[in-house]
Amino acid sequence: MPSRPQKQGKGVPTLEDVARLAEVSTATVSRCLNSPDRVVKSTRERVMAAVDRLGYAPNFGARALAAKRTNTIGAIIPTMENAIFARGIQAFQEELGLHGMTLLVASSSYSEEVEREQVRTLCARGADALLLIGHHRDAGIYDFLDDRSIPVLVAWAYQPSRGRSSIGFDNRAAMREMAETVISEGHRRLAVISAPTAANDRASERVEGIREAMAAHGLDPAGLHLVETPYSVENGDRAFGEVMAGSAPPTAVLCGNDVLAVGALRAARRMGLSVPGDVSITGFDDIELAQLVEPPLTTVHVPHRDMGRKAARMLVEALNGEATGDSIRLDTCLIRRQTLGPAPK
Repeated sequence: MPSRPQKQGKGVPTLEDVARLAEVSTATVSRCLNSPDRVVKSTRERVMAAVDRLGYAPNFGARALAAKRTNTIGAIIPTMENAIFARGIQAFQEELGLHGMTLLVASSSYSEEVEREQVRTLCARGADALLLIGHHRDAGIYDFLDDRSIPVLVAWAYQPSRGRSSIGFDNRAAMREMAETVISEGHRRLAVISAPTAANDRASERVEGIREAMAAHGLDPAGLHLVETPYSVENGDRAFGEVMAGSAPPTAVLCGNDVLAVGALRAARRMGLSVPGDVSITGFDDIELAQLVEPPLTTVHVPHRDMGRKAARMLVEALNGEATGDSIRLDTCLIRRQTLGPAPK
């Protein structure tokens, strides 16, 4: 087993130790760590080799006291089990890294109480700004952040009327387009498998989008069979069995995300139903799994990575006093694959 290089000198290595070993000034070491693009490659490589050999770590605590900033951004997502958040947060972190910032991530498990506590914890740990998912939360959380002048950005939702800076997409409009496409195929009996809507504005907006499309095409929105269940393949499987159990089952089942739709597809296969011959199934998000299932899933593509990158830039601008306060709407698009077909005769 290779041995770790020994530190030169005693105690914790300092910036001066790195500069001495790399034969550069302390200012050059500082530029390498904070603005590497401003240092020529050969010098940067020599400095970073010295950093690695000495095991040097910058004293961010001292830096934070001096700058009154920690260069740390907090993000609270509903769950780490959903691929849509993983993709967006990965891009968010990558972009923050380009600006010399570190990300702290917490998961609320869709609990308002847990999210409230995580907001307080991240602020106590020195988060300079926060990324939150969706608008639905107690106004007291925003008051808490405003009192401390901590910028907050809402993602995965675009609702300018809420009065908070956000980046995302119009969940209602995106699902309305999907429902209109389904209805144009002759479907009149619709069902939706959704996440619980009470504390999830993205889920509730998607359900309302379906109801709007039904009303616009002369269908009674009250006739929409709604089953609410937490996101998982197993729950999608179970919920599909529930919506298909009646005497007049739906000919199309719209799902609040791709994970639920994959569960519905599994249930349909087990029940001996042809998709889309006997029943059409649609998803939302366009995660990789949507292309891998059989048949491939008709869904709504959401630009998760683009959203993550732009969210990071917006928070950096807010911290630098450059924010406009405007919200950004990103486009979604319907991806037509093989799980949507004409209504059965």
